[in-house]
Amino acid sequence: MTSPTTLPTPVLTATNLSFAYSEHLVLHEVSMELLPGQVVALIGPNGSGKSTLIKLLCGLIHGSGDITLRDQPLRRWRRRLLARTVAYLPQSPTYEPADRVAEVLRLGRACYWTAFGLETDHDLATVARIANLLELNDLLDRRMDQLSGGQRQRVFIGRCLVQEPAILFLDEPNTYLDLKHQVDLLKLLQTLAHEHHLAVLMASHDINLAGAFADELMLLSEGRLTARGRADQVLQPALISQAYGVEMIQIPSPDHSLLFPKLC
Repeated sequence: MTSPTTLPTPVLTATNLSFAYSEHLVLHEVSMELLPGQVVALIGPNGSGKSTLIKLLCGLIHGSGDITLRDQPLRRWRRRLLARTVAYLPQSPTYEPADRVAEVLRLGRACYWTAFGLETDHDLATVARIANLLELNDLLDRRMDQLSGGQRQRVFIGRCLVQEPAILFLDEPNTYLDLKHQVDLLKLLQTLAHEHHLAVLMASHDINLAGAFADELMLLSEGRLTARGRADQVLQPALISQAYGVEMIQIPSPDHSLLFPKLC
């Protein structure tokens, strides 16, 4: 007799999260959990609450509901320790144009530095490893304002990974990346999640790429979580058409069906 599979303990649990800007409710009673070893893609149209949900889960903004990180309320976490546990990439990261790529990556280790800002051998080795993973070695001495948008995006992702977090929150990480680097990034996130037990939550506008690489999809519509599950469960024409307000057609593929807007 085969014993039942035991799911890992959630690293983060959110219950009944709601948030409003002034009197405009943008997120309504969203409950979810993140498991180590999983990539979860957050999909939904503009204004559905994806970025707001990620900011709430990072503790950057505060609404109603409860968020528990490793069995402790998120509001009780010290910022320095939180930065060692959670990494966040916003849609539009800020940077100093004159900073070198190596300096930007090093900043991801700041939450580990001593009071004197001293770096350890592990700090240096981590930066080197991530630079190699993201094919940034040839750019380490370049200024940020000398990079293409896609190259800068890879540096920002690298800065997050250098933190060695338990949870990685990415808001539209494929922005500015060409198709090869989009696929490479998603493969890397899969590897980090599955082999190194990282929990990944990423917002994405590319529902087909998200469906191909994520273990689970979460569909937000008008601030509500309307569906969650495998790609074949969530990428249904009726569900996506209702959420995005455009009629979708389904095209079979070897792995899972693809959805495209009906043009005529």
